[in-house]
Amino acid sequence: MIDENKIIEVLKQCYDPEIPVDLWSLGLIYNISISEADNNKSDINITMTLTTPGCTMGSYMADDIKMKLSGLDEVNSSQVEVTFDPPWKPDMMNNEAREKLGFPVDEKASNNNEEKERDWE
Repeated sequence: MIDENKIIEVLKQCYDPEIPVDLWSLGLIYNISISEADNNKSDINITMTLTTPGCTMGSYMADDIKMKLSGLDEVNSSQVEVTFDPPWKPDMMNNEAREKLGFPVDEKASNNNEEKERDWE
């Protein structure tokens, strides 16, 4: 079965086309679910949100994730669900994204993707 970290690496290659930051760093990924398929591959289900409910690029970003995941030998299928519960807030970004976009850095957190538990999970 595929390792979640490999999926996260793919998510770091997917960008919101209106913001120069990857989806993982923006905090748009709420859940990654991995289940084993019959062919020793993995079925991936991702729950994500958008920075605003009116964003018209949601299907573009979901398709980009699915396309990139389909390129991995370990992936059988992938689904991406977009939700707005809870709504995205800037404090969901990691420090790298905060710096890039000019938001104050969270001094209590280390500057990496595991910097703090995502309290909306």
